[in-house]
Amino acid sequence: MTETITGQTNAERAAALLARHRASIDNLDAILIHTLAERFKETQAVGQLKAEYDLPPSDKTREEAQIARLRAKAVEAGLDPVFAEKFLNFVIAEVIRHHEQFQK
Repeated sequence: MTETITGQTNAERAAALLARHRASIDNLDAILIHTLAERFKETQAVGQLKAEYDLPPSDKTREEAQIARLRAKAVEAGLDPVFAEKFLNFVIAEVIRHHEQFQK
């Protein structure tokens, strides 16, 4: 058991650092969930509007523009743009599914 200058072993220091990183990750996960909830509130309002005015549930031009915009944002942020696109495609598919439900 090797002690560091602070009197902690390397394993204790690693455990403390890991706990701090995990707490930060937990906070970020909560932010993601709340952000997604707000996003879906807005897209549901869009879905209701589309249903009311008999507009198609999907807008390919908008989707393609969003993907290109968010891929660029991902690069700026240091996030893999392929991952960002996959994530956005998942979200878009869920939004379209909601919009189709409003159409029924």
